Amino acid sequence: MPANKTIVITGAASGLGKAWAKGFMADGAKVVATDINAEGLEELKALGAITLICDVTNETDVKNSIETAVSETGRLDVMFNNAGIGINRPFLEIPEDEFEKQIRIHLFGMVYGMRYALPVMLKQDYGRIVNTISRGAEFAAARNGAYAAAKAGMWAATRSVCEEIQNKNILINMLIPGPTNTGIWGKDMPQMQSPDVTYPTAKLLATLPAGGPHGDVYWDEKPYPIFKYLYK
Repeated sequence: MPANKTIVITGAASGLGKAWAKGFMADGAKVVATDINAEGLEELKALGAITLICDVTNETDVKNSIETAVSETGRLDVMFNNAGIGINRPFLEIPEDEFEKQIRIHLFGMVYGMRYALPVMLKQDYGRIVNTISRGAEFAAARNGAYAAAKAGMWAATRSVCEEIQNKNILINMLIPGPTNTGIWGKDMPQMQSPDVTYPTAKLLATLPAGGPHGDVYWDEKPYPIFKYLYK
């Protein structure tokens, strides 16, 4: 693995998702790259990825992307729930529905991904799910309420689902990329790491052996004890 395995990645048109898609394709995997940004997917399509327009807030879109992965390749081995946005504003200045939009994209996008990936993985008795979260979930930062709530919700929901999926060859974990130069900042951040730097951690979680970590958080190829530190 990942040679000849099928990997679905949401938010694949740029940043982390695009870096991971390229990495997995270079390693021989079949990648289904989804995003709302059709132009951003063109490069991956040219490299051999199956590309789909998918709005992760639309449950039908997510369902269709997983069904397409299975119909085109015969299986679904790894699901990356990675799509996300970054909008930081003072709480009382958040426009109507913007807080909710972040919850829909991050939390419900992940929920829909797991909702339709898990039945396929249970049937084939194999699967790895990786949900992209953030340290923003665990510490107090001004102007970050919506993003923090979404990422903390992802952590909590993932942990709960893991308790229901036991004694199966299905492992669900979370990845913190760390400060990375992606479009989520709304500007170029050259002082931050390149998205490519995060690929080894993505690959590690996608290739875990049976009996490996389940419900854990990884950062820089190591377990990260989220919510274990106290902040003043």
